[in-house]
Amino acid sequence: MYQLCLQVKNDILSGKLPCSFVTQALLGSYLVQSVLGDYDPDVHKENYLSEFKFAPNQTEELEEKVAELHKTHKGQTPAEAELNYLKNAKKLAMYGVDLHPAKDSAGLDILLGVCSSGLLVYKDKLRINRFAWPKILKISYKRHNFYIKIRPGEFERVESTVGFKLANYRAAKRFWKTCVEHHTFFRLMTPEPIQSRSKFPTFGSKYRYSGRTHYETKKAQIDRPAPDFERTLSGRRLSSRSMDTLGYSKNDAYDLQNDEPSKRHTMSHPPVSGSGSDKKTRKNWKVKYL
Repeated sequence: MYQLCLQVKNDILSGKLPCSFVTQALLGSYLVQSVLGDYDPDVHKENYLSEFKFAPNQTEELEEKVAELHKTHKGQTPAEAELNYLKNAKKLAMYGVDLHPAKDSAGLDILLGVCSSGLLVYKDKLRINRFAWPKILKISYKRHNFYIKIRPGEFERVESTVGFKLANYRAAKRFWKTCVEHHTFFRLMTPEPIQSRSKFPTFGSKYRYSGRTHYETKKAQIDRPAPDFERTLSGRRLSSRSMDTLGYSKNDAYDLQNDEPSKRHTMSHPPVSGSGSDKKTRKNWKVKYL
């Protein structure tokens, strides 16, 4: 949990996870409680927070507010403070959203985001569209274009397709793979089993998400002993490279060998109801890769 707090903190410092002054102060106070413990006037003198970094453009006013809130957390253990940190961080609008720069059909700059609930479209820091997973029939990319096939609405008969342009086909594939991972992890009971090699050449992507799904992770509930580690003031200052607004790296995090110019991912969706019979049906979901 401590490592997750540090990750969220780094996202805030890099600008990847924007938040208001009030939220920065509240999250900072929980972080201070986790590292320093209860406020002690004999120990924590003026400017005792000067070595902490809570925001990209930190001010004395923010440090004063953090110190004020730190006093109210008396009695919280480090684990409790970190849990409260994450409970408040997950309320942020951009929490858990993986952003990718793109262009819409008019050639205007936008940001495509993928999260647990579906695909999001941002323009000028405002969300202008949302495609929930149950509404998406298929996602695909061809060269540097990314396509979303939408399920027809209640009064519609024809499926619609929305297209976006990314920087290049590697960026399109990277975003496609990210979407596949999110859909498999959050929407399926188990990932699709890896197929054995065929004697005959096959077409289409061989990429599969092979980790645990969200359902499997919650069901496992592995009882691990609490790790023994020391909380430090790590990450007080970030290099100029890590302060990039979107937090992107020139080096792709994915294995891009055997790249194909176009791939599709056909979506299969769960029943809306949460009844027992629906849960049994949910086990039979399949994700079809073409």
